[in-house]
Amino acid sequence: MKPWLKRTFIGLTSITVLAGGLAACGTRDHHGSASPEKVAEWRGKAVDRVSRKLDLGTEQRQKLDVLADKLVAQRAAMIGQTGHPREEMRALVGGEKFDRARALHLLDEKTRVLQIATPEVINALADFYDSLNPTQQAEVREFLDKRRGWFQRG
Repeated sequence: MKPWLKRTFIGLTSITVLAGGLAACGTRDHHGSASPEKVAEWRGKAVDRVSRKLDLGTEQRQKLDVLADKLVAQRAAMIGQTGHPREEMRALVGGEKFDRARALHLLDEKTRVLQIATPEVINALADFYDSLNPTQQAEVREFLDKRRGWFQRG
C-alpha cells in the first residue's frame, strides 16, 4: 500500500474513532448532553459543509449521509443509557477512594461499543472515500495535512 494512502486511511480512521469517543464525552452545551435535535443540527451543518467543500454528487452525498448517521449512532452508543458521561466520571471520584470496579465496568462498556460500532463506521468511511474522485481525495488529504494537531488551524 502506498505510504500516503496508508497514512490517509489511518488518519481518517483515527479521526473517526476519536471524534466518536470525544463526542460522547463532551458537548458544546454546558447544561448537560446535547439534545437529539442539536446533534441533528450539527450533523446537518457538517454534511452540508463537506458537501460544499468537496462539490459532492448525489451518490457521494448519500454515502456521506450514511457515514454521518453511523457516527451519530456511535456517539449515542458511547454516551450510553444515562446520557450524562460527566456524571459517571464524577461518580468515580465522588467518594473517598476512586471506584476502580465502576471505572473498569465503564471501560468495558465503552470498549464493547467501539468494537461493535467501529467496523460499520470504517466501512461507511471507506465507501464514502472510495466514491470520491482523485481530485476530491486529494482535497481530503490536503485538509488532513493542514490539520496537524488539536486546535491548530492551517
